[in-house]
Amino acid sequence: MTLPCGTNFHIKDELLTILFFNLEQDAVRTDALCFCRIIYSTEPRRQRKYFNYNSSSKINKSSFQDAVVFKFTNFVCESYNKSFFVFNTCRLKAINRNKVVFNMNATILHPANAITIHYRIFKKANGFKPWIIDRTIDICRFMRTGYDPYFKIVAGLYREFTNMNHTCPYVGHQIIKGFYLKPELLRLPFPSGDYLLSLRWIFGKNSIDTNASFSFVEDLLKSK
Repeated sequence: MTLPCGTNFHIKDELLTILFFNLEQDAVRTDALCFCRIIYSTEPRRQRKYFNYNSSSKINKSSFQDAVVFKFTNFVCESYNKSFFVFNTCRLKAINRNKVVFNMNATILHPANAITIHYRIFKKANGFKPWIIDRTIDICRFMRTGYDPYFKIVAGLYREFTNMNHTCPYVGHQIIKGFYLKPELLRLPFPSGDYLLSLRWIFGKNSIDTNASFSFVEDLLKSK
């Protein structure tokens, strides 16, 4: 079923975001990307308010940032072979109520020339349950070409805070410092809630896990 941008909907008692993607050769065609935001209300029909968002329109980044809480709530790092990969630091630090920074210092003890990432997003609903994205990518190829549109969003969130901005091989100190989540870089509207981004990094026979939990809460009254 295909629906045009700007379509209005009404159902009761819930807030939902519907994403319409046009994919071409495994890449998002941003000129055709359309998001339709739906407000569900129990008010009489004459009082109902509808909101829609189209990616072709300009976004006021400062007002969007003010209207959103987008922050880490937990971060877990695990190496399954410490003779290959060691986490020296993996820690969150709260700066204020709405800003939490992540610092990581890790060491790859032997050159890594081939790295695969299996990444998944879970949404909390009576425990964390799979939500929309479950993909595996070649990180060496990605760092050369940026071929995966979804991981491109993830990488865009941490790129300015790390020294891992190059392609393979990776060896020695891998650092992420002062990394915090910026809502204006997310590029996609999310339903408010608690999420888990699970990343398993596979280095041949060795692997590590980095699991980031985060909260995304949009204040629709402030964003109007």
